[in-house]
Amino acid sequence: MANLSDAASRQQFEELIKNPLTVVHFHAPWAPQCSQMNDVMEELAKQHKNIMFVKLEAEAVPEVSEKYEISSVPTFLFFKGGQKIDKLDGAHAPELTNKVQRLASSGGGPVGVGDVPKEELNERLKKLINAAPCMLFMKGSPREPRCGFSRQIVQILKDHNIQYSSFDILSDEEVRQGLKVYSNWPTYPQVYVNGELVGGLDIVKELVGSGEIENTFPKTVTLEHRLKSLINKSPVMLFMKGNKEVAKCGFSRQILEIMNSTGVEYDTFDILGDEEVRQGLKAYSNWPTYPQLYVKGELIGGLDIIKELKESGELQSVLKGEK
Repeated sequence: MANLSDAASRQQFEELIKNPLTVVHFHAPWAPQCSQMNDVMEELAKQHKNIMFVKLEAEAVPEVSEKYEISSVPTFLFFKGGQKIDKLDGAHAPELTNKVQRLASSGGGPVGVGDVPKEELNERLKKLINAAPCMLFMKGSPREPRCGFSRQIVQILKDHNIQYSSFDILSDEEVRQGLKVYSNWPTYPQVYVNGELVGGLDIVKELVGSGEIENTFPKTVTLEHRLKSLINKSPVMLFMKGNKEVAKCGFSRQILEIMNSTGVEYDTFDILGDEEVRQGLKAYSNWPTYPQLYVKGELIGGLDIIKELKESGELQSVLKGEK
């Protein structure tokens, strides 16, 4: 692919970022998440011919990594005509896709807060805040907090069996800066319940001390109840690695191709984004691998079963719940 290249030296890197628009992936061969994001990059390169996509092994070209303060992999830097305009830390395929799309549509302006109309940004923040009954905006993820305050608040929520979803503000500078203004709260972490700001770590600690935390946060939903809700979220549900836009393994990619060829409406759930669901569903369904396809709450099977149904001509009727 003409717009997908490897930079093995500082000279190659500096030459490649002279392109009007460039996205550089700092990766490491030992990190499986980097391999996944390379697949995502290849798909994005096919869609955005006007952007140069570059892969650079961070430890092999240390002078470049040090210059741009690359402290972890995967990390993505965005350049316009050799000038860095944005950064994304971590394996966040949806956020990378969004940033690339905005970069392409803006013609290379900074991908930060200033490029997005205030009304559009506020609408996005409102959706994120209401994405779950309890939303935690933090640095890192619950499994890998990236600051002491975030680590403490995750532990408190865990100790009190509080069900919540999280958003890594390090993965999106637009959200990181915009939410501080939107909520009029200048620091992170931030916790929201039913779309309303509760506060940061100090407020949550006060709620623990007063005993009000149990009444402030939503009660924990059992994993079984959550799995049943997810399985029945849509008449046809596909649990896979990735989503409709970007599959993150070969089996998921193959099953997407089959599903899309049927013309039947279906929804997906990315099991890579939720370890609890990923492990729990294997036990719940007694099916040890992914992808898994459900129709009207009933397990149909994985890729091999779907292939067999397609070859026998039964797939359409199964997806429509006729068999």
